[in-house]
Amino acid sequence: MSEKQPNPPSQNPSEDLRRRVETALDQIRPAIEMDGGDVELASIDDGVVYVHMQGACGSCPSSTMTLRAGIERIILEQVPEIRSVQAV
Repeated sequence: MSEKQPNPPSQNPSEDLRRRVETALDQIRPAIEMDGGDVELASIDDGVVYVHMQGACGSCPSSTMTLRAGIERIILEQVPEIRSVQAV
């Protein structure tokens, strides 16, 4: 009788973290697109997510509010190991 081997993880931890952040961004993206903008994940480093605000969001005075009240809030709720979100 052979022992069942545990299934190896399908992704490494950094890929899993990136996937979960992308999933959170996908939830807020439709609202950003309605205002003519978009957001792109640039990188994740030491618990900080770096995003590019694109389109109308790149030069909009409200982009800081969008970043904090929308993007950062959703990412922090869904990916607790993230500490903050910064625009680059």
